[in-house]
Amino acid sequence: MKKILLGIALSLVVLQGCKKDNNDEEEVVIVPIEDQNAYDDAAAIKFMESNYFNDKGVITAFDDTVTTDDNYPKLSSYPHETLPSGVIYIKREDAFQPNPGKEIATSDVISIMQVTKTYVATKTDDKIAYSSESTFINNLTTSGVPSVDPAYYYVKQSVLDKYNEANSSATVGRSFYELEGLQEGLKYFKSFDNLDSATDYNMQGVIIVPSRAAYARDNTIYGTLYANRSFVFNFQLYNTRTRLPKED
Repeated sequence: MKKILLGIALSLVVLQGCKKDNNDEEEVVIVPIEDQNAYDDAAAIKFMESNYFNDKGVITAFDDTVTTDDNYPKLSSYPHETLPSGVIYIKREDAFQPNPGKEIATSDVISIMQVTKTYVATKTDDKIAYSSESTFINNLTTSGVPSVDPAYYYVKQSVLDKYNEANSSATVGRSFYELEGLQEGLKYFKSFDNLDSATDYNMQGVIIVPSRAAYARDNTIYGTLYANRSFVFNFQLYNTRTRLPKED
């Protein structure tokens, strides 16, 4: 009998130990916002050093196991600028920019061919880099045509009104949908005309949006899916036009 009771006692101790270990593994560490901002900036720089544009302007990671990519310049070698918000925009050569092209207004209807990914900038063993890669939108491998009038660039007032009417307990603004950092970056690019198929694409450049200029830690239409995530937009703009009042 004593042996049975001793066995039960030992089992409980083991179970308690396992429970504690599991809890430790599931514990979520919240990085201070100042640290996350610093990680975002450092990871963006590393990303620019570790990737290049392929012949169609699509971001591609350098491969240390081959030499076929050795002649491609790093993203960081292209004309680029960091805005006060932390947004970085990178332009390919003039040959891949529209001439004259169309200026882009914040409320315009845009069509954007893109391969856009999101990342969480993390620090591991004193090294900061993007991790947890996730595809936001990839037109090249899905529809083959640009995204037209996306709400993450400009959300229609009618959409906002409808949401707020359906959710009277809270009133949301434009930032509930829109990526402010994307709006900032696209001001430095112009739109092409008469391109409407993936076979014609040749990416213009990149906009890197740190989490603080994206959805940060706010609740959004996506919930908290993109909290702390930086966005990397690799894109070409098509047929941008002025929005008509009836389209808002």
